[in-house]
Amino acid sequence: MQFWTKGASENTLLLRRFAPFMKGSGWKYAGSILSIVVSVLTSFLSPLLIAGAVDAVTDTLNGNGANPVNLPGFLAGWFNARGGAEYAARHVWMLAALLVAVSLIGGLFQYLKGKWSAEASETIAERMRNRLYGHLQAMDYDYHVKAQTGDLIQRCTTDVDTVRRFLASQITEIFRTVIMVVLALSLMSAIHVKLTLISLVLIPPLFGLAFWFFHWVQKLFREADEADGRLSAMLQESLTGVRVVRAFGRQRYESDRFTVCADEVHDKSMRISHVMAIYWAGSDMLSMTQTGMTLLFGILFAVRGEITTGNVLTFVSYISMLIWPIRQLGRILQDLGKSMVAMKRLYEVLDAPAEQDTPGASEAPLYETIEFRHVAFGYDGQPVLKDVSFTVRPGQTVAILGATGSGKSTMMNLLQRLYDVKGGEILIGGRDIKTIEKKYLRSRVGYVLQEPFLYSRSIRDNLTITGADISDERIRRAAEVTHSDGFIRQFKEGYDTMVGERGVTLSGGQKQRVAIARTLLRDNDILILDDSLSAVDTETDRAIREALVEGRGSGGRVPTTFIISHRLTTLADADLILVLEDGRIAQQGTHEQLIRQEGLYRKVYRIQAALEDELNSEIA
Repeated sequence: MQFWTKGASENTLLLRRFAPFMKGSGWKYAGSILSIVVSVLTSFLSPLLIAGAVDAVTDTLNGNGANPVNLPGFLAGWFNARGGAEYAARHVWMLAALLVAVSLIGGLFQYLKGKWSAEASETIAERMRNRLYGHLQAMDYDYHVKAQTGDLIQRCTTDVDTVRRFLASQITEIFRTVIMVVLALSLMSAIHVKLTLISLVLIPPLFGLAFWFFHWVQKLFREADEADGRLSAMLQESLTGVRVVRAFGRQRYESDRFTVCADEVHDKSMRISHVMAIYWAGSDMLSMTQTGMTLLFGILFAVRGEITTGNVLTFVSYISMLIWPIRQLGRILQDLGKSMVAMKRLYEVLDAPAEQDTPGASEAPLYETIEFRHVAFGYDGQPVLKDVSFTVRPGQTVAILGATGSGKSTMMNLLQRLYDVKGGEILIGGRDIKTIEKKYLRSRVGYVLQEPFLYSRSIRDNLTITGADISDERIRRAAEVTHSDGFIRQFKEGYDTMVGERGVTLSGGQKQRVAIARTLLRDNDILILDDSLSAVDTETDRAIREALVEGRGSGGRVPTTFIISHRLTTLADADLILVLEDGRIAQQGTHEQLIRQEGLYRKVYRIQAALEDELNSEIA
C-alpha cells in the first residue's frame, strides 16, 4: 500500500510539472470534452430510438396501438399527440431518419474531438521536443561525455511520441468513460432499478482488474523502455563506428552484442504481452458474463411483464456501452503507465543541471596575456593536472608535448571552460576566466580536434556552419590557407560536394584541413589545434602553419595559438614549448633550449631524428 501511495504521489507531481507544456491548449481540450459529451449523448439516444421503434411495432401487432410510445422526452409527446404506438409504427421511417441524423451529429462531434485533441497534443509534443533539445544544448559538457547518444535520441523521439499519443487519444477517453458511466447508470435506473443492479455486479471486479494491471504494467514498461534505450545506443554506436568494425573484422562480435540487446528487449516486451493477455482475457470473460446476465434476467423480467422487449434491448446495448469503456480503462491505464514512464525519463534529462555562468560574469578582451597559475584538475577524483603554471603573451604560439593521458587536451578544455579548475586559476588579461561569460569565451576560441566532426552536408555548408553571411571569396581564402582549395576543386561538384556522415567520403587529412578552414572563417582571439595536423604530411603541415602566421585572427591579428602534437617538426617553431609528464610541466622553453636539456623532449627529438635519417637513407 505504501508503494502504491508513493507511486501515486510521484505521478501526481509529474502531472503538475507537466502543466506548463499544456499552456494555451486548454480550450482545445475543453472543446474535445464538450464534443465527447455531445457524442456520448447521441450514442445513448440511438438505442432509445431503436427500442421505441421495436415497442411501437410490437404493440401495434398485439393490438395495443393506442399505447404511448416508449421514446425519450419531447419525441414521446410529439408521437403520442398523433396516435401513439400505431402512428409511430406506420411512420417508423421517421424514427429511422432521426437515427441517421443522430448518428451524423455524433460523427461530426467525434471528428471535432479528434481534431482538437490531435492539434493540442502535437503542439505540446513540439514544445517538449524544443525544450528538451534546448536543454541538451545548455547542459554541461561532462553530461554529454557520460551520456549514451542513442538513449538521449530515444528520449527526445520515442518517449515524447508516447506522451503525445496518450494526450491525443487516451486523455479524452478518460472523460468519455466517466460521462458514459454516469449517463448509463442514470438512464438504466430510470428504466428498471433491479435489472440495473444486476447489470453492475461484475463492474467492480473489472475496475479492480484494470487498476491491478496499471500497477503491474508501469514497472514493466520502465524496464522495457530502458532496454530499448540500451539497444538504440548500441545500434547508434555500432553504425557510427562501422569502419572500425570492418577494419578489425568484428562484424560477428557486433552482431552477437546486438542479439543480446535485442533478446533483452524481446524478453521485456514478452512479459508485457503476457500481462496484457491476462488482462484482456480476464476482462473479456467478465464482460461477456455481465452481458449474458443482463440478457438472461432482462428476458425473465420481460416475460413477467416488468419490462418491455425494447427496454431489454436498450439494457443490453447500454451494458455493452458501459462495459466497453470500463474494459478500455485497462488500455487507458496501460498508456498512462507508459506515459508516466516516458515523462519520468524526460524529466531525468530536464532535471539535469544546465551550464551556468558565475554570477556577475561578463564579456572581456581575450587577446591578452594568458596565465595558468598553479592549476589542478581531475576526473572523478583522479588527478590529471597538478600545479600547472605558465604564461603566454598575445599572438604567441605555444606547443604542448606529452604522453597519452598526460593532460594536454584537458588543459585546453579548461581554457574553454568545458570544465572548471579544481585548484588554482586561469587568467586572461589578469582576469579569472570564471568571471567571463562562457558563451562569449567560446565564441572567440577556435578549437580543431584530431578527429574533426563534419556534418552530412556539402563542403560549403560545413565551412559556413560558423556563420550564415560568409562570402565565396572568404571561403576560398580560408581553403587556400589550409591547402584545401586544391582537392576541393578536383571534386565534380567542387564546394557543393556532399561529404557523407561525419565526412566519411574525405580522407583523414582532408577532413582536418576542412575543419581548420572552418575555424579560420570565424575571427578568433585564441586558436587551439589539438593534434589536428597529424593526418597531413610534413610539408603540408609546415605550409599550413606558415599561412596561419600571416594573420588570420580578429582584426587581422595572429591569434594566440596552442598546438598539441607528437611531431616535433610541428612544435619546433613555437615561441614556447610545454612538456607535460604525469600532469605536471616537466620542461618549458624554446626548441633550441629544450634539445640541450636532458628530458622527454630531447629523447623524442633523437628518436624522430634517427627515424627521419633512416627513412631518408632508404629513399636515397
